[in-house]
Amino acid sequence: MSLLSLENISKRFGSVTAVDDVSFSVDRGEVVGFLGPNGAGKSTTMRIINQFFEPDAGDIRLDGEPLIEVAREAKRRIGYLPENNPLYGDMLVVDYLGFIADLRELAGAERATAIDDAVAATNLAEVYYRPIGEPSKGSRQRVGLAQAILHKPDLLVLDEPTEGLDPNQRVEIRRLIEDLGREHTVILSTHVLPEVQHTCSRLLVIHNGKIVADGPVDKLVAQASGAVQITVEAAGTGIPEELGKLDGIRRVNESHREPGGVVSVTLTADASIDVRPAVFELAKSQGWTLYELHQEARSLEDVFQELTTASESESE
Repeated sequence: MSLLSLENISKRFGSVTAVDDVSFSVDRGEVVGFLGPNGAGKSTTMRIINQFFEPDAGDIRLDGEPLIEVAREAKRRIGYLPENNPLYGDMLVVDYLGFIADLRELAGAERATAIDDAVAATNLAEVYYRPIGEPSKGSRQRVGLAQAILHKPDLLVLDEPTEGLDPNQRVEIRRLIEDLGREHTVILSTHVLPEVQHTCSRLLVIHNGKIVADGPVDKLVAQASGAVQITVEAAGTGIPEELGKLDGIRRVNESHREPGGVVSVTLTADASIDVRPAVFELAKSQGWTLYELHQEARSLEDVFQELTTASESESE
C-alpha cells in the first residue's frame, strides 16, 4: 500500500484550472522530484496534500485512509516547507523551534530530543541563539527545514526549498535534502533541474495542471524522443557534406578545422536512429581517418523541454 496516493485531483480558481485530474502515488522511502515550469500546478498540489486547499474533485489517501477522515492525524505525519518559508524574523531560532514544538504537542524529554535532533540534522548550532532574520537566507531555509522535520514526519513535502539562494547555498541545501531523504519519504517540488538529478530517483513532471511524465529519472531520459547530438572528428575530404547525406541527420555544424585536414563536426540526428554505425562505415568507404565518434548523453533538460513543448502543442 502506498504511503500517499492522489486520485483524479482537480482544483480550480475561478476560470483557471490549476490542477487537472492529477493522479500519482508515493511509496515509503521514495524521494520524488515534482518538476514543472512556473505556474504548472506544483505549489497548488503541495498545498492540497497539506490541507491548505480542498480539491474540487478527486480523492487523497494516506496509508489507504481518506485524508479528509484522518485530517488531524495526517498533520502529525506530514512535514511541510512552503515555497515562501514563513518565519518570524525577530524570534530567536531556539524560541521559534520551541514554539513549533508546542504546536506539534511535543513535551518533556520527547520535545527536547526532537529539537536537538532537528538542529543537528540541519546544522543550526551556530545560529541557534540568534534572531532568525539575521543569518543568511540559506540559514533561514535550514530553519524552515528544521521545523518541517521536528515532529519526525513520515512524509516530508518541500516546495521550492532552494528558491532565491546563491549557488553555494543551493549546494548546501541540496546536500541536506539528500541526507533527509535517507530517513524520510520526500516530495521535492522544484523547477531547478539539477536538484532533481542530484537528489531524486523518481520524477513527476506536471505542466498546465496535468501530469505529463512519471518514472525513474534515468528511464525518462533514456526514453525521451527527439534529437541527439553526435561529435565527429575526422581527417579527409568532403566530411560535412557527406555526413549530411546520411539518413536521420537533421543538421551538420562544422565547429573547426585543424592543420592536417582534421575537421570537427557536430551532427544533430533523430534520437530514434543510432547513426554511429553509418558514420563509421562512411568513414571507411571514404578513406577518412576517424579520430572521434561520440554521442552526447541526453539530459534532464532535454526531457523537460520535450515534455512541456509536446503538452503545449497538444493543448492548442
